[in-house]
Amino acid sequence: MNPQAKLVFTASLLLGTTITISSNHWILAWTGLEINTLAILPLISKSHHPRAIEAATKYFLVQAAASALLLFSSMTNAWYTGQWDITQLTHPTSCLILTSAIAIKLGLVPFHFWFPEVLQGSPLTTGLLLSTAMKFPPITLLFMTSQSLNSTLLTTMAVLSTALGGWMGLNQTQTRKILAFSSISHLGWMAIIITYSPKLALLNFYLYTLMTAAVFLTMNSMKVLKLSTLMTSWTKSPALSATLLLTLLSLAGLPPLTGFLPKWLIIQELTKQEMPLVATAISLLSLLSLFFYLRLAYCSTITLPPHTTNHMKRWHTHKPVSTQIAILTTLSIMLLPISPIFLTIM
Repeated sequence: MNPQAKLVFTASLLLGTTITISSNHWILAWTGLEINTLAILPLISKSHHPRAIEAATKYFLVQAAASALLLFSSMTNAWYTGQWDITQLTHPTSCLILTSAIAIKLGLVPFHFWFPEVLQGSPLTTGLLLSTAMKFPPITLLFMTSQSLNSTLLTTMAVLSTALGGWMGLNQTQTRKILAFSSISHLGWMAIIITYSPKLALLNFYLYTLMTAAVFLTMNSMKVLKLSTLMTSWTKSPALSATLLLTLLSLAGLPPLTGFLPKWLIIQELTKQEMPLVATAISLLSLLSLFFYLRLAYCSTITLPPHTTNHMKRWHTHKPVSTQIAILTTLSIMLLPISPIFLTIM
């Protein structure tokens, strides 16, 4: 892609995100989301492969439907209350439509169907943007309207997201699809707590972004798109494979890694809200996603092919690990000891 074009699209992504997260008016928020959608489409379809074009088309249709619902929700609220302010969303029907619209934008169950397909058709760097940066504006809108959202509906969607995200990732062999289902599962954890402790949901999102960025950039550096390629990566880049193992375990939420912190705090908050059954259910369902993280980790570090493989071996180029991967991986592994600082901010 032309560097100037890439610069324009990246600047548009930043602009769209900034407009949405800093707006108080529904029309401005909607405008920011539309700019974001239009800016990411060329980045998805830049390879001109039929699958990339298909992914871009699916993404456009789904996001356009979600944006229309969001606009309809805000207009309904303005019709009944005379308020266009984002924080003044009080009409129950508007809240219901808004929850559906943002669930479609994020890829929460039962509106998750588009996300794995779109991620599978995108390059790894664009996949990283779709999994992290593109989810930030909708999460911000949920944060701003959290006091008026239906907590029962969100809890149901969250538990289903954690269940299906774990369940459907079990038999995947493509790393991008595995990461897509991982994202759906993590979104369940954010959605379940957003009405009770919005700051905790944002903290979960930030830490999820850190860990996912580390995994995507590591896989991009090793050029890994499927599990069979991951199995032969140990001999080429042992340091990256070892850190990928730890980052994946952190994404799974195992102590004493960073990923344990948001899950621990969310379970604690759910217990305070007298929801022990929901906390137990979501904890047990996260074991499903733990299985495919362990499968990825096993493939990246332990499995050396016992026989000569049929696919082409790549050249062993010992390029140095990039600084951004080193920083992100370190943060993805070692933030748990400073959790008291997060607790004071909360």
